[in-house]
Amino acid sequence: MAEFSIAGVMRAGAYSPNHIGNDAAIFNAVCDNLRKRGSEVRIYSEEQFNAGQVREHIIINMCREQESIRHLQERQDAGDIVINSGYGIENCGRERMTRMLLAADVPYPESLMVNTNESVLSRLEKAGFTRCWIKRGDHHAMHKEDVSYVRHIEEAQEILQEYFLRGIRRAVINRHLDGDLIKFYGVVGSPFFYWFYPFDEGHSKYGYEAINGKSQGIPFNLDELKDICNRAADALDVMIYGGDCIVSPDGRMSIIDFNDWPSFAPCRAEAAPYIAKAILAKLRNSVK
Repeated sequence: MAEFSIAGVMRAGAYSPNHIGNDAAIFNAVCDNLRKRGSEVRIYSEEQFNAGQVREHIIINMCREQESIRHLQERQDAGDIVINSGYGIENCGRERMTRMLLAADVPYPESLMVNTNESVLSRLEKAGFTRCWIKRGDHHAMHKEDVSYVRHIEEAQEILQEYFLRGIRRAVINRHLDGDLIKFYGVVGSPFFYWFYPFDEGHSKYGYEAINGKSQGIPFNLDELKDICNRAADALDVMIYGGDCIVSPDGRMSIIDFNDWPSFAPCRAEAAPYIAKAILAKLRNSVK
């Protein structure tokens, strides 16, 4: 008899821009590892989950659809075990994430949260913003145009107007940080942590890694980076995570993005067993 009966809910393709195969690969690899360790895992789509076809009381998932997140939260509130938490997934939306990381004193760029139909020139000028990033505030990025790099405040105003015309009502404006761009992956409750320079490795989703360009190899404290990531994961309630960080020329580190269950594309084979072990450890602790 299987130790645990688990439902695995895949991510809808619309929420895997340029990474549909990679997202499916890490999820299937984790499910295979769970099966090897004695659990029964049945795979569902987000559509099947939202249609009420999932009967299991343990749900591991890569969901991103708003309806799916709401249903995950309902199942969690009813006592089911949900990994990643539906609340954690919601917390990774840009505006909510920005507010929560700043409130938790996690190193993060100076940011403004704005309506896309408002004039922001005076606010940006007062804050001393020039180069900055504009990101849709309501949800995760689905298209390249949901994240925009701008070189001056007049361009920022134009981009916000475009967001408004696309039906995006809220946006986050992050000050651009110079330095080395690092991509990282981690699992709470596990020793697994992986980082690399995405531009140097040719790893990209939208091509924005070229803005910071080739790494300079600025020295940084790896233990400090792990601590910052764990603090961010704790603040956002996300167990399986990844994201991006800037190491400034003086070695200071700032999280610039944090995601629930990314693709782990460059380290999938190494990560999958650790993710499975961490899930099982959480399940065993939950049923004690």
